[in-house]
Amino acid sequence: MISPKALARFGGAPPEPVRDAGCGFDGHRDHDEGFDMEAYLAKHGFEVINRKPWQSNPGGVVLEVANCQFNTDHGDGVAAFTMKDGKPGFGCKRNGCHGKTIKDVFAILPADRAVLLNPPKPEAEVRHTEQSIERLPTAAAPPPDRPVAKDASARVWPDELKPEAYHGIAGALVRVIEPHSESAPAALLIQFLVAFGNMIGRAAHFLAEADRHFMNLFVVLVGQTAKGRKGTSLGHVQKVLREIDPEWCDKRNMGGLSSGEGLIWAVRDEIRVQSAIRQKGRVIDYEEVIADAGEKDKRLMVVEPEFARVLQAAERESNTLSAIMRQAWDTGNLRILTKNQAARSTEAHISTIGHITGDELRRLLTNTAAGNGFANRFLWVCTRRSKLLPEGGALHTVNFDPITRQIEAAANFARTVEEIQRDEKARAIWIAVYPELSEGKPGLFGSVTSRAEAQTMRLACIYALLDSSTTVRAEHLQAALAVWQYCEASARFIFGDAMGDATADEILRALRRQKEGMTRTEINDLFTRNKPSAEIGRALAVLQEYGLARVASEPQAGPGRPPERWFSVSA
Repeated sequence: MISPKALARFGGAPPEPVRDAGCGFDGHRDHDEGFDMEAYLAKHGFEVINRKPWQSNPGGVVLEVANCQFNTDHGDGVAAFTMKDGKPGFGCKRNGCHGKTIKDVFAILPADRAVLLNPPKPEAEVRHTEQSIERLPTAAAPPPDRPVAKDASARVWPDELKPEAYHGIAGALVRVIEPHSESAPAALLIQFLVAFGNMIGRAAHFLAEADRHFMNLFVVLVGQTAKGRKGTSLGHVQKVLREIDPEWCDKRNMGGLSSGEGLIWAVRDEIRVQSAIRQKGRVIDYEEVIADAGEKDKRLMVVEPEFARVLQAAERESNTLSAIMRQAWDTGNLRILTKNQAARSTEAHISTIGHITGDELRRLLTNTAAGNGFANRFLWVCTRRSKLLPEGGALHTVNFDPITRQIEAAANFARTVEEIQRDEKARAIWIAVYPELSEGKPGLFGSVTSRAEAQTMRLACIYALLDSSTTVRAEHLQAALAVWQYCEASARFIFGDAMGDATADEILRALRRQKEGMTRTEINDLFTRNKPSAEIGRALAVLQEYGLARVASEPQAGPGRPPERWFSVSA
C-alpha cells in the first residue's frame, strides 16, 4: 500500500494534467465530460486497493493502486488521481518511475471514449459490481472498443471467464455464493473443480495414448495479499463440501509441503519390515511384520496459502519436493531411490491449491522449475476482489441444501466410473482445437502452459462427472476450454513475454528502453563486460528466434564486418 509519506508528496504537488488531444484518445480535448479513472484502471488490470479524498485538491480523488504498469516489481507507492474537474493523473514513487505521468501510461495503454464519465455501457460489460453470474460478459471475444496495448511487453488482466465455464452444478454453486462474497467468480469456480476432483478419489480417468489421467489437478491463485480474496473463496468451497464428505475435508485437506518425503508420508503405503525370530538369544529365522499401517485413504488435498514457501523449498539443494509433485500429478506412484528403506505410495490421488502474489511468483519461479515441468502441471489463475461488500453478504441466509444434494449425488456417481470417453460432437471440437492446444509457445509463458491438452481434458471430465455422465459431451469440453483460456490468459498476464532466461530478459528490457537500438558493444556494457560474447550471442539468437528482437547492419566506409544494431520488435 502507498505510504503516508508518498501520499503527502502526491497531495502537495498535483501531477501535470493531460491537455488537448495528447491524452491518447480522440475527441476528448478539454475533459468537459470528465474521465472515469476507476473504469480505466479496471479495464487494464490495475487493482485499486484504497480510495480516498484528495485533501489538498478538494473534490479530487486519490486511488491507491496495487501494481505499476512500468515495473511489475513496484507493488506499492503507486497512485492514480482524478482532479475535481475530472482530469486524470498518475504517479509512482519507486526508483525508475520518477517523472512518469499519465501521458506515459496512455502511451502504453491508450484510453478511449469508453472510459469517459457516464457513457452508456452495455449491461454485459459491467464489471466489479454486485452482479450475478448471468450478467457476466456474454461475448466470446473482448468488446471491439477494447484498447490494444502498443507495447508487446504490456500486461492486460484477463477477461472474465466465458459463460460456458459456468456449466452445470459448478456454475450453479458459484451463482449461489457470488452475490454474497467479494471473491472472484473464477476463483470460486476453479477451486471447486479442483476440490471436487480430489474428493471423488482415484477411479474415473481418461486415456491419452498409454497414460491414464485421473481427476487430480494443481492450481495456484495469483493475486494481491489480503486483497485477492483467495482464502475467502476457498473457504466457501470447503464449507459446502464438508457437508458432503466431512472426513475428507477435515482429515485429507492439509498443508505444510516442505519435502518429497513428507508428501509421500501423508499417502504412504503399508510398511512391512523383516523382523528376526530369536530363540535363546540366537536368530533362527525372519518374519515379515507390519511396521506402519500406512494411509488407507490415498486422497490428499494439499492447501498452501503461502505457496511461496513451496517454491523456496523445491529449490533447495537435494530437496525432492519438485520431483515427487510431478510424480503425483502424473501417476500417483511415489517413491525415492535410497539405500535405506523409505516410504512409498501407490495410486495416490493428490491435488494442490496454492495462493501467492504475482511479485513473489515472478521472483521465486526459477528457470529450473519452469524447465523441468514442475510449473506446467499447475493451472495459474489471476484473481482479485470482485466487488466491495462493506457489511459482508448474506450467505448465512442462503439455503445450500438443494445444491449440496446435487453435488453429493454427482460425487457418488463419479466414484463408480472408470474410463471416460468423448462423444462424437466433443470429438469433433477436440480435433479442431487440438493443434492450437498442442502448439508450443515461446518463453516462460510457453513453459508454464505446455500441458494444455491434458489440463483441458481433466477439466472436461470433471464437468462430465458433475453431470453424472460417463461421456464428455460438447458442453463439457467447451466449459473446460473456457477455463483453460482464462488460465492461459492469466499466465500471459503473470509472466508476460519473459523468456525465463536471465540474459535474454535483461537484454530485451534494455532494448525496449532504447528505441534507437543498441550495438553489440552497448549490450556488452549492460553486463559490465562480464558476460562471454558467446552467451550474449546465444541470448540474442533466442530473442530473434521468437520475434522479440531484430538486427540491422549499420553502413560503414571501411572493410570488415559492418556493426550490428539490435532493436526490440515492439519498440
